[in-house]
Amino acid sequence: QVQLRESGGGLVQPGGSLTLSCSASGRILSSWIVGWFRQDPGKEREFVAMRRWAGHSPYYADSVKDRFIISLEKGKNTWLLQMNNLSPDDTAVYYCAAGSEYSQRLSDYKYWGQGTQVTVSS
Repeated sequence: QVQLRESGGGLVQPGGSLTLSCSASGRILSSWIVGWFRQDPGKEREFVAMRRWAGHSPYYADSVKDRFIISLEKGKNTWLLQMNNLSPDDTAVYYCAAGSEYSQRLSDYKYWGQGTQVTVSS
């Protein structure tokens, strides 16, 4: 059974940076796509970033492109989301996810973490 756990959320000032971490327990398949989504209260969960576990191919939502970076720590079964130049619009609960399709659709991701709150405020 695969379980995902996020960490690294918190309060940050506008313009600041924060790095989220997603740790996976259980077997990670080389074919996996790993990603990040976020959700504001009252809004739908939205795609943020994804990449292949084997290889590169990162892909970002337009709203975070050039500010966020998704990377891997394969030896730790972990993937990261480095978030730079944060704005209040980035405030949300951030979820990590893993699946087998290179896709922005929530339904294509089989495994989900419990979420970590990111609040951007002065």
